[in-house]
Amino acid sequence: MLNKIIEKFAKSPTKKLIEHEGQFVAHNYLPLPVVLVKGEGVYLWDHEGKKYLDMMSAYSAVSCGHSHPRLVKKLSEQANTLAMTSRAYHTNTLGPFIEKLVGMTGLDMALPMNTGAEAVETAIKAARLWGYRVKKIPENKAEIITAAGNFHGRTTTIIGFSTEAEYKKDFGPFTPGFVTVPFADIAAIEKAITPNTAAILIEPIQGEAGIKVPPPGFLKELREVCDDNNVLLILDEVQSGLGRTGKMFCFQHENIKPDVLILGKALGGGLLPVSAIVGTHAVMDLFTPGSHGSTFGGNPLAAAVGFEALCVLEEENMVANSATLGEYMQEQLRGINSPLITEVRGKGLWIGVDFDPKKVSAREVCEKLMEHGVLSKETHHTVVRFAPPLTITREQIDWTLEKLKEVLRELED
Repeated sequence: MLNKIIEKFAKSPTKKLIEHEGQFVAHNYLPLPVVLVKGEGVYLWDHEGKKYLDMMSAYSAVSCGHSHPRLVKKLSEQANTLAMTSRAYHTNTLGPFIEKLVGMTGLDMALPMNTGAEAVETAIKAARLWGYRVKKIPENKAEIITAAGNFHGRTTTIIGFSTEAEYKKDFGPFTPGFVTVPFADIAAIEKAITPNTAAILIEPIQGEAGIKVPPPGFLKELREVCDDNNVLLILDEVQSGLGRTGKMFCFQHENIKPDVLILGKALGGGLLPVSAIVGTHAVMDLFTPGSHGSTFGGNPLAAAVGFEALCVLEEENMVANSATLGEYMQEQLRGINSPLITEVRGKGLWIGVDFDPKKVSAREVCEKLMEHGVLSKETHHTVVRFAPPLTITREQIDWTLEKLKEVLRELED
């Protein structure tokens, strides 16, 4: 049936497909005006057959590249064997997947979920559970410190501690128990800690804020502050984890470990929503039957694909590629002499380019890049993100940079 519908629209103009979608799909996104139908490696193709280089990789969900053969094969094999049971029963895929994940992080146990936001919600529950059971915080008084500019998801609890007005408008009332401080400000964090502080929840690099990178040593200092004050350190690495920044996990750049690590996006190999929190025994052992759950969390299909995605990242040297080519791309971007660019920030293959809003909008840049065969997406109206699949080559980066230069020349005229 779906194939017949797709065939019906096969020769329709892109505009008609977009209008058709808009009749039925809630308008909670503002996509670029392109209809994508195929992906392979670092490339995407649209409805009219045009080829693009993907510089977004679905917000890092497609770090292994589109339709990676090993992952598609594993998906098909497992779907044909056993796809779903719920965790009312044990399966033969969940244990190996979680053992692999735990081993890579250096932590002790994990709790699988589906989406990144679900994993963040799970981490919040874990922090409060630890706060009441271990730290003995008075009932309903636990506090979690978060950072201004954060993006941890879209649930009502999470947007309640966002500092973006557009994320919160008309969605209140919000869950109490969160204290916000400036990002990467150790002094402000120390000042905000009270006897009721259970945890600090933070992104090691803020993605949606525009790839905001803290100063060197910040995570190390933060770990010390948490240790000194008996507070959990929770790192949200849904976007920064799994090779994106040139290390398997961003916290490894400073040789620390969090008490709880939040993972998602690339964990599903670009094929399925797979997420998890990984933590120490001191936190994870507090969960008991009935204290948390998810029908689809840790299902056999997700576990099999998640295991294979971790293997692919390791065995195909994608993390090293991210480190080497990320440094190269940032260096080349900083070398572009354009009055439109005000700053280049990043780590690994996760780069934000700031544009002067008085001269051009980031949306305009993205639309022009699309015309030239490069897909990216703006954030905060001033930043264009460059976060390709970690399989990208130097030649493909050079091609992208040439297209960007062409776009800048056009916009400068």
